[in-house]
Amino acid sequence: MRTPIVGALAVAFAGLVATPALAERAHSAEEERNKQIVLDFYEQGLNRKDFAAASKYLGTYIQHNPNAEDGPEGFRKFVEFLKVKFPQSHSEITKVLVDGDFVILRVHAIREPGTRGNAIVDIFRLKDGKIEEHWDSVQPIPEQSANSNGMF
Repeated sequence: MRTPIVGALAVAFAGLVATPALAERAHSAEEERNKQIVLDFYEQGLNRKDFAAASKYLGTYIQHNPNAEDGPEGFRKFVEFLKVKFPQSHSEITKVLVDGDFVILRVHAIREPGTRGNAIVDIFRLKDGKIEEHWDSVQPIPEQSANSNGMF
């Protein structure tokens, strides 16, 4: 089910290029806290592959990616997978959008150095300073583009 706030965020994200002021609006203290939680969670969990450091930010962690398990244990398994299969993987966050309890990231993820990687949109919903839900959409970066706009 698509919630109204996620739908509104998707529209806002799509219009970001046309309305740059949206990204520059002042955030509430709670929104800024949510943003910093997600950014640190991402750095600790996905780039440093340190589950212990990232797990302090996890609440229930309902996972909407059909390839990942729910809960902190599911995230721990994903971090272990990255450590074993893609130890040099790195994700660069290129955009951050915040709207209340939702934090949306635009990410350039490279699992193996020298490859183009994937363009990812990660959506997190927080509650009381904990990450409660996660959605993502992953798109491989093609060799050639039909336009010169770039993906990031």
